[in-house]
Amino acid sequence: MDILPEILNRRSIRKYKSTSVTDEQISDLILAASLAPSGSNKQPWDFIVVKSKEMKEKICELDHNQKWMLQAPVFIVCVGKSTYRKDDSMERTIRDSAIAITHILLQAQHMGLATCWTGWYEQDEMRNILGLTDKDYVTGIIIVGYADENPNARPRRKATYTEI
Repeated sequence: MDILPEILNRRSIRKYKSTSVTDEQISDLILAASLAPSGSNKQPWDFIVVKSKEMKEKICELDHNQKWMLQAPVFIVCVGKSTYRKDDSMERTIRDSAIAITHILLQAQHMGLATCWTGWYEQDEMRNILGLTDKDYVTGIIIVGYADENPNARPRRKATYTEI
């Protein structure tokens, strides 16, 4: 199986159709996230699936009032869970939960769903409306639905590497 087409064709979508996303599709996205690698296999993440109009409006307002978000039927909030032990830093928690988000984005693309990773909010405010603690980190809010736009690819710089 070649995953490069999903990587090449994935876009951040900001216009969505009203078509519903099924519970089975959501389960597949969460499964993909749960299979992400993490340091020491800690799997420091939880997910909150948001479908209610009221909660989506609250999240949208805190996420810099980006009204386009409300078109999508589902938000998936990725929460990094940290214990703040010596071997468990917030940086690792953010890194590992961000990898899980990437799995959601690529699985959604594979399934014909569209996504956009948002994160233009203040942690304390977002934690408050979601009922989270200060040991939690809202790594991102993934907007999920069916695309109602087909944007061109954004320019990318050529990837380079150094061999040592």
